[in-house]
Amino acid sequence: MNKKEISEIKKQFDPKRTAITRIRGCYVDHEKAVKATMNRTFLSLPEEESSKYFTLFKNSLSGTVGKNLINMEFPLISEEEGGTQNFLLKLRNSKLEDDDLVNEFYQKIIDSYSYGENYLILLIHAAYDVPGKASDGMEMVDASDLVYSHILCTICPVNLLKSALYYNELDNCFEERSKDWMVEAPMHGFLFPAFNDRRTDIHGLLYYTKNTEELRPDFIDAVLGCQEPLSSKTQKAAFQTIIEDTLGEECNFEAIKTIHEQLTEFMEEQKENPAPVVFDKHDIKRLIENTSVNPEQMEYFDDYFEDATASKDSTFAAPNIVNSSSFDIKTPDVTVKVKPAMTHLVTTQVIDGNQCLVIQLNSEAEVLVNGIHIKTQN
Repeated sequence: MNKKEISEIKKQFDPKRTAITRIRGCYVDHEKAVKATMNRTFLSLPEEESSKYFTLFKNSLSGTVGKNLINMEFPLISEEEGGTQNFLLKLRNSKLEDDDLVNEFYQKIIDSYSYGENYLILLIHAAYDVPGKASDGMEMVDASDLVYSHILCTICPVNLLKSALYYNELDNCFEERSKDWMVEAPMHGFLFPAFNDRRTDIHGLLYYTKNTEELRPDFIDAVLGCQEPLSSKTQKAAFQTIIEDTLGEECNFEAIKTIHEQLTEFMEEQKENPAPVVFDKHDIKRLIENTSVNPEQMEYFDDYFEDATASKDSTFAAPNIVNSSSFDIKTPDVTVKVKPAMTHLVTTQVIDGNQCLVIQLNSEAEVLVNGIHIKTQN
């Protein structure tokens, strides 16, 4: 799913647009015991209450695609009878009206989701009439030709608020506020099926994580049955390792500058494309080859790639491996940040026998040191 498709689903979390038919909930304590459950028709909820749920659902579809929002595909075995995709499809098709299926779903989460504190599992079913679009991109509400039936699951922490003073407007005085349990923003969740090309894709889903370094592999394996993706931090580290190992002694300033320029140029070309920019093994290999590296250095690229990622099919989301707004140079004592379009102003040079970083200064350019304007000379 891309940004536009995700945004289209988020827009349905609104009183005037909502396509939610039913909401289920399961409150779990720190000992993994079920304390309460909920089963309600969503349209029967008071407006103030439903608006709070809308906020939680929107949060579970927020963030950066490739970091917080991760597209996942099901392995074929999961679509067989008894597989995870097959189970989620049954759950979706039941419109959450089958108590046995819902309770089994809750138990799958409870068994695999290690948290150690209280949390709330929220589960909704929605049936969105997807409007057609004219050639100019305008929606044609009366031209809906398909229904996107889906479920959305969010897992929210429930924490005890601290006791505090509050103003009682009715009695015009300050009183002690009692301790209450508060549902907070989602930690994890998923949307199933995926909404790709504005159509139902039962072979994939969209996974959400608030913390990009807490993907919950046990939960992904047991409940979703998908391959655990590399976290954003792991992707960055793996990419750097592949570059360093492959280039070897040729991993110099100019080579890394060339790779960064290629990445930022490609991202600039794709900025109008709503689809997430993803680099696979062949893309990474091409980046390195374009640095004029010795062909002999590329002989072991495949091995370096698989060693760093544990898979030959791993992909890298662009935001995880390149900062398109800055080119950073760091030493133990100095940090330099350069606009990507201006990397040609930075070179390395041997001066008095020492390898030096040289930054070209235009005599007319404004240069500030500790906020103070200084004069430059050619």
